[in-house]
Amino acid sequence: MTRFGYTRTTRKSRLAAVGATVLAATLILSGCGRPSDAGASASTTTVDDSPATGAVTLWAPDGDATALSDVLADYKKANPDLDLQITLVPSDEYNTKLQTAMAAGTGPDIAQVYTEAQSQFLASGAFAPVPDGLVDASSFFSGVWDAGQYNGTTYSVPWYAYTYALIYRKDLAAAGGATVPTTWDQTLPFFQALEKGGATKGFGADVGWDTYTGQALQRYAVQAGQSLLSADGKSWQIDTPEGIQAISHFTEPYLSGVAAVDTPGFLDSQPYFVDGKTGSMLSGPWVIAALDGVAKQPGWTAEHVATAVQPAGPAGDIGNLGGGSWVVNKDSKNAASAWKVVREMADEKTQIAQFAAYGSMPAVQSAWKDDSIAGNALYDAFFEQLKNVQPMPSATTWTQVSTAIGAELEAVARGTETAEEAAKKLQSAADGIGTGD
Repeated sequence: MTRFGYTRTTRKSRLAAVGATVLAATLILSGCGRPSDAGASASTTTVDDSPATGAVTLWAPDGDATALSDVLADYKKANPDLDLQITLVPSDEYNTKLQTAMAAGTGPDIAQVYTEAQSQFLASGAFAPVPDGLVDASSFFSGVWDAGQYNGTTYSVPWYAYTYALIYRKDLAAAGGATVPTTWDQTLPFFQALEKGGATKGFGADVGWDTYTGQALQRYAVQAGQSLLSADGKSWQIDTPEGIQAISHFTEPYLSGVAAVDTPGFLDSQPYFVDGKTGSMLSGPWVIAALDGVAKQPGWTAEHVATAVQPAGPAGDIGNLGGGSWVVNKDSKNAASAWKVVREMADEKTQIAQFAAYGSMPAVQSAWKDDSIAGNALYDAFFEQLKNVQPMPSATTWTQVSTAIGAELEAVARGTETAEEAAKKLQSAADGIGTGD
């Protein structure tokens, strides 16, 4: 799979990649210095406007980077003395291979990290801080840029970004007299109205998607008014009124019967949606590009689908942040040229070209004004949501904690455990895991 690109693999391979992230953080932390060690190397890196030269190695998981060589073709022509060597690694092996190489001192000059999980890598000390003035931080969505910070220092430059929005069948909504929800309280009536309009189930989601269920709970907890990670990053806060409220909101569709616990599985979500077996989903912008193909009917999406920002909880409609960012090895022998390549990939025209080649949504806000994106109103909700996002908890153990959350919430969704019982168990489990601080 590409992590939230347009192609997908099995659940098993995706979870393997997630598990590898935990292993990566552990091994890199044992093999490299802390982030403070990287400051000196960054301060000696001068990035001017001269052409990039020499050999630069770049690693990325297969998927969004598949078209990167073509996207950078003009840049390579303008920098003829640059030998850019792009290595695509299967996504379910990527984190393990990257951490092994970094720990062994054989890592690439440039590496992609997943925005939603990058804190685990930024904490390792394996990568250099972003040189001052390399890019304009204000050109990015603020939450996307902020996600690259660790202990007050910025280590990554955003490449593509995504968040979730409400994607629903507007034809079924019209038939059922549904009103698009803007608050949590309005979501259940909306799902029920979609069923009245012909959907078998008003909402489609995979409760068994483990760590991604954990990400959903983080989103709802923030919408309820409190992150699952304390402000100082030293403790987890799940067994709280906000945490219990988030668990209840997440599981309400299953307990109310407007969503099924066992179907659709993750890979079935789009076919179910097209067939009317589900009337809505919370998902990313790749769905918009994929549905015509699933329906085998050009124009099906424009005729049947609408999007909206996420319904707001008591504290607002804050969304999760995901995507891909670039980091540079603190031990790179050609750091100046590596940063020049990263700067090029953060350029508006390059991000538009990446969208055209693969559909990766730009992290640079101005790129969304291009007709290729702005001309499709279905992307508007994602643009608006990206203005109001928070990254995943900045803790090296987040993947472990979020996986535990996924397993526990499935029990609540099946009605074998209450939200209060789950919160208590999860608090105990998270305390045992710790924050890695």
